[in-house]
Amino acid sequence: MSWIQIELITSANQCDMLEELLFRCGASSVTFQDAENQPVYEPAPGSTPLWTGTKVKGLFTEDININTVIATISSEAPQVQIKPLVKTIEDKQWEKECIRDFHAMQFGNRLWVCPGWCTPPDPDAINVMLDPGCGFGTGSHATTALCLQWLDAHCIAGKYVIDYGCGSGILGIAASLLGARFVLGVDIDPQALEASQKNAQRNHVATEKFGTVYPENIPTGAKADILLANILSGPLTELAPSLTSLIKPGGDIVLSGILNDQTEAVIAAYQPWFAMDPPVLKEGWVRLTGKKHSATL
Repeated sequence: MSWIQIELITSANQCDMLEELLFRCGASSVTFQDAENQPVYEPAPGSTPLWTGTKVKGLFTEDININTVIATISSEAPQVQIKPLVKTIEDKQWEKECIRDFHAMQFGNRLWVCPGWCTPPDPDAINVMLDPGCGFGTGSHATTALCLQWLDAHCIAGKYVIDYGCGSGILGIAASLLGARFVLGVDIDPQALEASQKNAQRNHVATEKFGTVYPENIPTGAKADILLANILSGPLTELAPSLTSLIKPGGDIVLSGILNDQTEAVIAAYQPWFAMDPPVLKEGWVRLTGKKHSATL
């Protein structure tokens, strides 16, 4: 099988946003490369420095409509001046290559995400077993990490949770392992729904406690105690009334995929229905949380 690669040259501060967009569009992998011959020597421990001019490369399966991908990037990131280079490249073992960079990660006090080839560092912790692949969340991105940290810090036991934009299912699976009564994963991508189900089974989450549906098939009258939505700010703002209707009075909403300069717009979209908490920032990305007013529907 051949692959389609799209290459974008951008500034360092736009890389995370483009990475997220490419993954949302179905990229199997995203890599960064120096675009201006500016090698980085001896980065500070724990840092991931990027170049002033950075090549962002998204790898897609050959059946992708690359024109749709380009149109989505242009629509969601109008501030980024891009001249995409698209080419077909030979098949390689891409998932094996990313094994080198994926390791066990801890989120809060009790929650870990571990690849299948790794022995969990703390066998008594809540360990989500998840391998990289198919471009879905593994916890390494700041937006996913922010949501996992929130889950770790709150009581999930006995709660009905909706994971809107479930991707790999990582957030819903974590919620299940933390004791959720039921988790409903929602996504527009059939590959995401399939990946979520497979990953839930791998983590021994009972089928009667974990379901997946397209947005239009969410059960009528579904009211969650907690709704997680790690998507982009545009859809979050547009979907505010719909997502609000899925949460019971007094329930919690957890939003991520928001850049720092988009925070106020998203808060404004949800404030009519929620008492919003102060934003939490990580690597330029923001998590917003709030509790639904008891008088709202």
